[in-house]
Amino acid sequence: MNQKIIPSCFSMRDFEKFLESPLETGIFVEMHVAQLKNVSRLAKEHGKKMIYHLDMIHGLKNDDFAAEYICQAYKPYGLISTKGNVILKAKQKGVTAIQRIFLLDSRALEKSYKLIAKTNPDYIEVLPGMMPEMIREIKDSLQIPVIAGGLIRTKEDAKNALNAGAVAITTSKTELWSVSL
Repeated sequence: MNQKIIPSCFSMRDFEKFLESPLETGIFVEMHVAQLKNVSRLAKEHGKKMIYHLDMIHGLKNDDFAAEYICQAYKPYGLISTKGNVILKAKQKGVTAIQRIFLLDSRALEKSYKLIAKTNPDYIEVLPGMMPEMIREIKDSLQIPVIAGGLIRTKEDAKNALNAGAVAITTSKTELWSVSL
């Protein structure tokens, strides 16, 4: 990942702010399937690399068929998903594959480790991302680059995640998109 802060867009207004920013890569987290064509076109026109959160595209099932469709029709930079089959399809299609995991408890962490062993994603997005000890543990245990996301609200939260070993942070806080770290 070439940038430390990856904007997470939940709306077209956020997406427009991302398009105006100097940042190259962004995530569109939640959208309707009908928005894909326009978002993809605008991103290309502005020289932006898009990552789509496949689990959050309304009107598409989050499965390997949808992943294949998105990869072929829109050629994204990457896909994020909690689903192993989506990650495997993204990798097969040569798209950056980001496995999203939620740090709910020890059992969820162990299940995530097993899933990651099967999918071998390019990156792991850890939520919530303001748990430096867990970021360090996951990075060291799995030897896969970690992106920290969720509940990163301040520059200090971002710095803590990066200092713990995250290669980048994702945030919807537009005021953090222009912060230098």
